[in-house]
Amino acid sequence: MKSFFLSLILVSFFSPLFATSVSGIVFNDVNGNGIREKSETGIKGVAVSDQINVVLTDANGFYTLTNTKGFGVIFVSVPQGYKTVRSFFQKIDLRTSIVMADFALTKSSMGKKFIFIHASDTHISPQSLDRIKKFQIVIDSIHPDFVLITGDLVKDALRVPEKEASSLYELFKTEMNRVPTPIWTAPGNHELFGIERNLSGVSKENPLYGRKMYRHYLGPDYYSFNYGGIHFMALNSLEYDDMYYYGSIDSLQREWIKKDLAAIPASMPVVTFQHVPFISGTLSLEGYTANGPGRTLENEKGTLQFRHVVSNAHEVITILQSHPFPLALGGHHHSRQRYYLETEGQQIRFEQSAAVVGPISEGAFKMPSGVVVYRVEDGVIDEGEFVIIK
Repeated sequence: MKSFFLSLILVSFFSPLFATSVSGIVFNDVNGNGIREKSETGIKGVAVSDQINVVLTDANGFYTLTNTKGFGVIFVSVPQGYKTVRSFFQKIDLRTSIVMADFALTKSSMGKKFIFIHASDTHISPQSLDRIKKFQIVIDSIHPDFVLITGDLVKDALRVPEKEASSLYELFKTEMNRVPTPIWTAPGNHELFGIERNLSGVSKENPLYGRKMYRHYLGPDYYSFNYGGIHFMALNSLEYDDMYYYGSIDSLQREWIKKDLAAIPASMPVVTFQHVPFISGTLSLEGYTANGPGRTLENEKGTLQFRHVVSNAHEVITILQSHPFPLALGGHHHSRQRYYLETEGQQIRFEQSAAVVGPISEGAFKMPSGVVVYRVEDGVIDEGEFVIIK
């Protein structure tokens, strides 16, 4: 798969007026031109989703998602042994009753021994391009099979007008397209367009408001793919009610997680990657307060929610433990962190990468900028090597 920020079918996807039926074929694109030839066969058993339902392709690679009422995006969970030719997702027009969406995949020589990088908090802007260049140099020097970036991709879409937020998204796409390595992203709080309306001047009625801008530019805000015998799941660990975000995985996404996991073998290991983590030790340094701009708690409809960790982590982790769950990756706190949770069935590692955008200080603690390099062999993920970006 090349970076998925290639040109796509650009159609409106904001206002579902009809129950849309989406059909298509996931096929082996032997010549890699993105167009299905008569001799190119469909691929059986590939998961396709609208972020609500998950279906598997039949023996001929055909799928149908009926009564789609999702977010105007359809994606394929790239199966083991394949990579995408153009993109793993397509935008669809929910105002149309019938939509056709084919997905071209090509066979990949991947084995069960591979390397990936976990990066986070790029905070891209014209002023931070020097940091992005250093990040690109690190990627080129390591030659990973792919890169995961866990949110806060852009400097700030929260508090700025649409034109400025859009320009940051476009800049991120441009810079990531310079990298030949496949890049997979998850959204952060800085990608939630305009929600601090007192500063952004953006209306809730704006068609790109909130997480919709992420979907418009980068595709589904939660999805999955398979590589080297491991099932990788990008999660959106942010909710917002009115003007402020907090850490949570909503009920619709939790149901999707169950359906997505049901489509893979029970013995297949799962790795999650998201922005706001399930667990973070830096909260012990920051303290717990529901007041002021530095608050770590948010009062949502009378219930206190954690802003900087997933408030319903226990519920989500319980779902994920239906499979081997060796590693959960996060960002947000701009520091390399690692925690272990020993359960009766397995040990889970919760790890966070530092910020690409630069080092930070928390009191007496100085946290460097960097990324984590993981090496995997036969489904076993090593401890990870922290590579500092100076």
